[in-house]
Parts: sequence; C-alpha cells; structure tokens
Amino acid sequence: MDARRKSEVAPMKNRTTVERKSEREIVVTRTFNGPARIVFEAWTKPELFRQWWVPKSVGMSLLSCEMDVRVGGGYRLVFAANPEPIAFFGTYKEVTPHSRLVWTNEESDEGSVTTVTFAETDGKTLLVMHELYPSKEALDAAGTGAADVTVETFAQLDELLEADIAL
Repeated sequence: MDARRKSEVAPMKNRTTVERKSEREIVVTRTFNGPARIVFEAWTKPELFRQWWVPKSVGMSLLSCEMDVRVGGGYRLVFAANPEPIAFFGTYKEVTPHSRLVWTNEESDEGSVTTVTFAETDGKTLLVMHELYPSKEALDAAGTGAADVTVETFAQLDELLEADIAL
C-alpha cells in the first residue's frame, strides 16, 4: 500500500491493524478515543470486559468471567458452545495499572503469552497487543481467525467507550 493509499484510509474511524511480526508473534494495534485509565479498566473489570470481549458475529455468549487482575492472579472465561462450554484461562504475570498487562493462556501447551500496553496521548490511548506463541506451529494452528475476531472485539470496545459506559 503506497502513502497516497494510506491517506485515503485515514478518515475511517479507529482502525485495528493485525501483523504477523515473526513465525511466533502477532501484533494488534488500535487507538481508542479515551484515556488509558478507562481503556485499562475495560480490560480489567469483569463487568466491563464481558460487555465487549465476545464478538457478536460468532453467536457465542460468555457464561462466566472471573478476573483476579494482580501479579499471580488468574482469569477464567467460559463460553457457551456446542456440544460443551469452552474455557480459556491463565495467569497474570505483570499488571501495571493503566499501562501494561501480561498474562499466559494456559488452556493447552501451545498457549500464547499476551502482552497489552496502553499509551495515552492527548486523551487517546494507543493499545498494542502482542501474542507470542511457543512455536510457529502453535501460531499457525491459531490461524487468522483469532485476529479477525480481535478486530471485531476492539470495535465493540470502541462502542463501549463511545457510549461512556466505562466512565
């Protein structure tokens, strides 16, 4: 995409970019219209998180959302699915309020380590999410499907922030 083409895209609302940075890493970025404190809270308060995390297009619902957001604390998300519910869980490795979260994804040996950073400038927050997998094969198995739903979930977070529900 040349520079002229990029500028044609600029008038769109906040755009999520997804890049495969290496054989083992995906990086997702998006700027949100809101301070880092509020965006961080949307990631760390279960009552807010459950309002935006599940992509509406997949027809799933979040049955439970447990989050103990502190170093050594854990999370457990249980989704309604057929034939049985699916659980995602892990441990928080770093928690720096309003600027950084790091957690493990422990539902399999091929789970990634996720790092999310929140950088505020002029009341907007640049969010960068790194997913680091243990192997190329693990990332290949995760495929682009997870990245595609991340675009949708980030748009849903944008809607939540615009509605001032998080304030």
